Amino acid sequence: MSSPDLTAPPPEGRHRWLVLATVALAQLMVVLDATIVNIALPSAQQDLGFSDNDRQWVVTAYALAFGSLLLLGGRLSDMFGRRRMFLIGLVGFAVASALGGAARSFEFLVGARALQGMFAAVLAPSALSVLTTTFTIPKERARAFGVFGAIAGIGGAIGLLLGGYLTENFNWRWNLYVNVFIAAIALVAGTMLLPRREETHSTQIDVPGVILGSTGLFALVFGFSQAEPKGWDAPLVWGSLAASVLLLAAFVVRQRSAAHPLLPLEVVVDRDRGAGFLSILVAGSGMFGVFLFLTYYLQLTLGYSPQQTGVAFLPMVVFIIITAQIQTNILVPRIGPKVLVPVGMVIGALSMLWLSTLEAGSGYPHVLVGLIGMGIAMGSIMPSSFQFATLGVARRQAGAASAMVSTSQQVGGAIGTAVLNTLAATAATAYVRDHGPATPDVIAAGALHSFSVAYVWSAGIFVLGAIVAASLFRTRTDRAARAAVEPTPELAEGPVLAH
Repeated sequence: MSSPDLTAPPPEGRHRWLVLATVALAQLMVVLDATIVNIALPSAQQDLGFSDNDRQWVVTAYALAFGSLLLLGGRLSDMFGRRRMFLIGLVGFAVASALGGAARSFEFLVGARALQGMFAAVLAPSALSVLTTTFTIPKERARAFGVFGAIAGIGGAIGLLLGGYLTENFNWRWNLYVNVFIAAIALVAGTMLLPRREETHSTQIDVPGVILGSTGLFALVFGFSQAEPKGWDAPLVWGSLAASVLLLAAFVVRQRSAAHPLLPLEVVVDRDRGAGFLSILVAGSGMFGVFLFLTYYLQLTLGYSPQQTGVAFLPMVVFIIITAQIQTNILVPRIGPKVLVPVGMVIGALSMLWLSTLEAGSGYPHVLVGLIGMGIAMGSIMPSSFQFATLGVARRQAGAASAMVSTSQQVGGAIGTAVLNTLAATAATAYVRDHGPATPDVIAAGALHSFSVAYVWSAGIFVLGAIVAASLFRTRTDRAARAAVEPTPELAEGPVLAH
């Protein structure tokens, strides 16, 4: 009788690359849904007859539900099992998308978008925690997170491309219906591939922590989302942001003493993980300078259609994918995130400064240089940040760590949208006032000026991110020394990083 092959992967591990494809598909659906609906908004508005003032709620409803419930979604994944919550999230997201596509009123559409956000808050942490606990070999883990990080970077651009195609060739409702097909594929694959036997943990929920954390995140995202339409001096805006600070501070105090914390603080206090969370937040904030204002430039200044706008972003997608694989397979193991993530931030800043020089007659070749630079930047930042934000986490806390990754990305996007939108709107108003009267040419020049201002501020955000990442990420030598001195059992993957 032959001896067993101890080097072979466990049975479920034989299919782990198919597992990666499944969770990456689910992650793509969640990320692209933050932008795919944007292109459909004008058509939806005309069809359902809602006002310009109400239009923002189709986007905000998703962001509010998603951002505020992520920590709870991560906790549920740890409690009831990653497979179960992943499949529940897929089914719920598909149903909510179908309801949104069939909406006959503005209120019904907004409700469906909020329901999408709720199930996305369950789906996103469970997908990432499946990945965290599936890939335990460092080299394979790096490859897996390279793919997953690339998805996080390209999801918004794919949303613009797919949204433009569906809106022009079908109608706006297919921007929501398409999720049903994506979710169905991921559901079948997840049912077949994800291990049925998995550990679950304490079934107790820290109810005060849930209330404080969820309402605090809700107030934070809501406050930033209202900054552009209401203005920073509006009581609704500064009141919401002040409330979020108080609620989140109370949440941290509660987590220090809770028997079953929603977010165990040891997940976030490690320097490498903290640097990963902050890098994702900064990259998400700065990235909106590309998606939001470059979309306006391509459509309003260059006269591109929605579908042409989506295609225009393809070079950035290609360079994110290429860079992510080179970084994770070759450079990260040799150099580490302490160098690569700040370098990516600097490239992002330079790309934004390049885009700030766009003029009415610049044309697409000028845009292309900036897009390639942003592709290299995001391909350098996201995979490493995702990988190190979940490195060394105990299996029982994988959901909480994964939820923090998604929370960082969501909050970063909300902050970036609000701050850059407000700065751009203020710059446009000031330009028209100083160069009046408000003729069409002056208004167009004011819009172009406002885009430039937004790009410069985005560059500043990336510079800040470079400083933070370079300061917080540990050196490879320090990380190896700490892992050797303080090994910890029951990990989601390889050696733990000491706090």
